[in-house]
Amino acid sequence: MPDTYTVTREVLVAAPPAAVHELLVDFRRWREWSPFEDLDPGMQRRYEGSDVGSTYAWSGSTKAGTGRMELVVADPDRVVVHQQNHKPFRTTSTTTFTLVPVDGATRVTWSGSGTQTGLLRLVGRVVPMEKVLGPVFEKGLARLRERAEGRRS
Repeated sequence: MPDTYTVTREVLVAAPPAAVHELLVDFRRWREWSPFEDLDPGMQRRYEGSDVGSTYAWSGSTKAGTGRMELVVADPDRVVVHQQNHKPFRTTSTTTFTLVPVDGATRVTWSGSGTQTGLLRLVGRVVPMEKVLGPVFEKGLARLRERAEGRRS
């Protein structure tokens, strides 16, 4: 079983890339679509900045844990976020969103990759990250599509 993982999902959004992009580059807007926000709606959040280099730190319940994300790329067709989780598992990962125009719509690909170490490595041998993150990414992309298309979930 590899110590690294990559999980990828995609969706077609009936909206221009700019409508999707604005939901991705502003961490404050992640509350509108990210399933990770459901882990603890009452968690403490701290936002700093509003462009490349902006950060989002959180501290919440055992499920939400504590961590920090940093926006490292905010190109019109690609958004990259580095993430560090401190609890419940100490991990680092990279999240990449690619936006490709397709006949008046946008194909959005969400890819997450990282290295499994310590306890997470052992858990990953029983439950692969594909099974853990795949459904979360699918739910997030469905919500992202609804928001970008101007619908509420």
